[in-house]
Amino acid sequence: MYHDLQINRLRALVTVVDVGGFRRAAEALHITQPAISQQIRQLSGLVKGPIFTSTGRKLQLSPQGEELLGYARRLVALNDEAVGRFVPPPGNVRLSIGIVNQLAEALPEILRLLTKGMPHAQVSVQTGLSESLEGRVNTGQLDLALLLQTEPHGAGATSQELGRMRMDWFGRPAHGEGAALPLTLFTEPCTLRGRIVDTLDESDVPWRVGYEGAELVGLRAAAKAGLGVACLVANGDELWGLPKAASLTLPSPPGPLPVTMALSTGAATSGYVPIARKAFQQSLRGYPFAG
Repeated sequence: MYHDLQINRLRALVTVVDVGGFRRAAEALHITQPAISQQIRQLSGLVKGPIFTSTGRKLQLSPQGEELLGYARRLVALNDEAVGRFVPPPGNVRLSIGIVNQLAEALPEILRLLTKGMPHAQVSVQTGLSESLEGRVNTGQLDLALLLQTEPHGAGATSQELGRMRMDWFGRPAHGEGAALPLTLFTEPCTLRGRIVDTLDESDVPWRVGYEGAELVGLRAAAKAGLGVACLVANGDELWGLPKAASLTLPSPPGPLPVTMALSTGAATSGYVPIARKAFQQSLRGYPFAG
C-alpha cells in the first residue's frame, strides 16, 4: 500500500522548526495555528510517534522528527524547484526562444528589447541550426524561434516571414585549377547545405567536402583556416572577420533566404508575439536583407 506525503504537512514541519514555534509558523504560512498543529499530528501518525518531545519555549524534535525533517527539507525544496520551473510567479511570463546560429550576434539586442517590452518575462534561449530549432517549436519545447532556412517544414507550427537575407561565399582555400572546390558545410539535416550543393551542381562546379560540423563556430574556423568555402549571411566578413571568396568560378550564392519567426501552436495567439516580432525586426536591421 502506498502512502503519499502531503507537501503542505512537510512544509509546516520545516517552517515550525525554522521560525521556532507553531504561532510564528502559522503567521508565515498564512494559516491558523490549529491547522499547523493538525498537520504536525498527521505527521506523527506517519512516523508512529511524536514529532516533538517538547513544544514549549524551546522546541525539541524527537529522533523520528529529526529524521523526517531531513526528508521534509529535500522534498519541499524539490517541490518548489519543480513549481518554479513550470509555473512563473503571478504577473510573469515564461518565454523560451530559439535563435538560428547565423543570427545569434543579434541576441544581446533581442534580449534587451524583449526585456523592455516584457519586463517581467523569464526568457530562456537556445541556439542552433534552423531545422533543429523548428523541430523544438513544433513539439512545444520552444515558444518561438528566429530561423533562416530555404522553407519551413514543420506541421505543428506557424511562421511569419520577416524578410529575406542575402548570402555570400567566404573562405579562400588553396585548390588547383580544375580541382574540386573544398566546401565547409553544416552536417545533415540542413536545408542550406542542400541548396549550396544544388547551386554548385547546376553551375557544373566540381566540389568536395573539406569540413563539416554542426556548430557555426567550427564552420567559421574552418573557413578562416582555408579548409573550404562557406556560404553564410552576406555580412560574415563584418560579423566574424571572414575573408570573402575570391574565386571567379563560383556561381551566385543561394538565396536570398527567408528569415522567419516560427510559433508553436500554443504561442500563436499569445500577446507577446508582436513584442517578439518587433524585437527580432529591430535587432536585425544591420543585417543584409534583400531590398
